Amino acid sequence: MALVFPGPPRAALSALGWQAVYALVSRHPALAVERVFFSGPGKAVSEDSGRPLSDFPVIAFSLGYEEDYATAVAALMSVDLPPLAMDRPDYPLVLAGGPLVFMNPAPMLPALDAAFVGEAEAGFAAFLDRIREYALDGRDKPSLLAAVADMPGVLVPGRTSLPVRRAVHRAPGSSTALSCPAHSVFVSPEAEFKDMLLIEVNRGCPYGCRFCAAGFVYRPPRHASMDDVLDIVDRTRPQKVGLVGTALTDWDELLPLLDALAQRGVKFSLASVRADGVTRELLTILRAAGSRTLTLALEGPSARIRCAANKNLSEEAFLAAVALAGEFGINHLKMYLIVGWPGETPADYDELAALMARVHAAGRIGRGKRGVQHATLAASCLVPKPFTPLQWAKMASEDDIARAGERLKQAVAPHKGMRYSLDGAFAARVQGLLARGDERLFDLILLAAKNGGNFKKALYAWNGDPAAYIDRQRDPDEVFPWEIVDVGVSRDYLRREWRRYHDAAPTAKCPAAGCGACGRCGME
Repeated sequence: MALVFPGPPRAALSALGWQAVYALVSRHPALAVERVFFSGPGKAVSEDSGRPLSDFPVIAFSLGYEEDYATAVAALMSVDLPPLAMDRPDYPLVLAGGPLVFMNPAPMLPALDAAFVGEAEAGFAAFLDRIREYALDGRDKPSLLAAVADMPGVLVPGRTSLPVRRAVHRAPGSSTALSCPAHSVFVSPEAEFKDMLLIEVNRGCPYGCRFCAAGFVYRPPRHASMDDVLDIVDRTRPQKVGLVGTALTDWDELLPLLDALAQRGVKFSLASVRADGVTRELLTILRAAGSRTLTLALEGPSARIRCAANKNLSEEAFLAAVALAGEFGINHLKMYLIVGWPGETPADYDELAALMARVHAAGRIGRGKRGVQHATLAASCLVPKPFTPLQWAKMASEDDIARAGERLKQAVAPHKGMRYSLDGAFAARVQGLLARGDERLFDLILLAAKNGGNFKKALYAWNGDPAAYIDRQRDPDEVFPWEIVDVGVSRDYLRREWRRYHDAAPTAKCPAAGCGACGRCGME
């Protein structure tokens, strides 16, 4: 089989999900897997043998970002494979998996013979085994698809009973343990994260921030054990480790692990951390290890928006973390922010400007060695994602986002050593369109694939209406195209959380005892 990453090698070599699937499949004694990286132009060929993608009887795409749809379709067309599954009555079998597939596979379904919905550890190998059994027995594609249509986590368009339940990997006897943390297979100086072994230390997040898909589609939240992480480190002997997770400072074993890595002489890097998890002890370890950057997620421009988003982060906790960063001589403070919230007003950005003044003072930013040397307010545009409480929200317009960018500029302009960045509004709205789309969007994806991934050109030629997907608030009882998947969190719970967004009412984080302990969201 060909395991296809729709992007350049440097991105694939830093993509933990794709590498975890490669590890899972390559260990199987009866399966031969080859790597295909494709970002166009040219033909999609194996990195390992040079064979064209069309030579493989099974083609599996790892889809992590909405823009991957067009690249995946372009990969098929590059080797003269028809992009529509209905035009491929015989082999190859074209499959897909990854986060996009269990958030909303609908826009890509016309191209797929089947999809695996959920976590690969929870049945992907068994799915491939069934394919292998039927293919080697000489069965044709229709009979093979009929044989796999009702397997756990498998979606065969037109054959699987819907909705298909997301496959979840659970440790025996525990809903809170991550028994087989994913880690890099390839460590390379050519990777986006150069020479770094990535290790997953938690999956999912207990906080339930209302904009964050990871907090809902990766339930139950699970943590790896320190022993398992160190076993990976001791087997692979990396020079540097990148710890991946959405709630790193909630992990009780984080500080002992960092200390153990330091004793082994292994450098490490953390993803962004919650400001209320930044302690003197954590910064002591980070600075001793040579870390020079601290990344904090602020998310909302005001306390009201943060409360509506269920961020549950106080301004005082954020400023305390900034002050510690200054005290410990952090070089670069990076603050993540989201713009384009439902109901945001100029007053929210006035409050942000006042907060940035306090951040500048607390961190002694740009004042030499006794403080943070420089800070970045890195903003992105809110994309209301499926299976989050904001799935009913309309998306901010390009003009709204441009005005928010001006307000960010004004918030940091008076302060030495501070700057801002804002992701492109057009790209964010394309992402929102694809994230919330149905099968009719495949025509747009196909147009983009034919235009080198250029969605601007594709939108000009498309007969559809983007406004119908992203520029309106959805009706309470509207059936969504992504509800062909059941992620385990009930629609009623998400609807209640949407109402609580408007009331700026907090919801407690998931209980430490694990899913089923509170009964709020429906996840068992």
